[in-house]
Amino acid sequence: MAHVATRQTAEARREAVLEAARHEFARHGLHGASTDTIARRAGISQPYLFRLFGSKKELFLAVNDACMARTLDTFRSAASGKSGADALRAIGDAYRNLIEDDRSMLQGQLQAYAASVEDDDVRAGVARGYGRLVDYVEAVSGADPQTISRFFATGMLLNVLAAMDYSLSREPRDSWAARLAEGCIEAE
Repeated sequence: MAHVATRQTAEARREAVLEAARHEFARHGLHGASTDTIARRAGISQPYLFRLFGSKKELFLAVNDACMARTLDTFRSAASGKSGADALRAIGDAYRNLIEDDRSMLQGQLQAYAASVEDDDVRAGVARGYGRLVDYVEAVSGADPQTISRFFATGMLLNVLAAMDYSLSREPRDSWAARLAEGCIEAE
């Protein structure tokens, strides 16, 4: 019996490229990532990758947009049916799980922040995605500006702790990181 190859749709190929790129950019950043490696991981040619995305930076921006959208979806799922402090608590817990369970989400986010320091296009994409997160958290929680600022400041501190591979569930309670994390929990 002859083997019949199943062709991917253009959308499925695009998603495969975004997933391969997410991991490559997370590890190596915008300038260090290899489009050849991304194309091979996605099972396409490098010229086809550029036909899909135009440039390495356009691919980086698309990956950042997808990661911000995934984070927003995580927030929405966590807060579904909740409001106020309950929504904030649920979003905070879901975010902690996201960055602890999928290191490439955390790494990608940190790479995007770093690239935005020097690149106006990346900065605009990061700001747009982050703004959507802030808008959603404000709307679902109804919290005042100070509470929203503390909530996002806590999230950024959790990013730093997670980057050092600190986890609320595994670390000794007497470490400096545990003391900072405990303050994060109190802040929520």
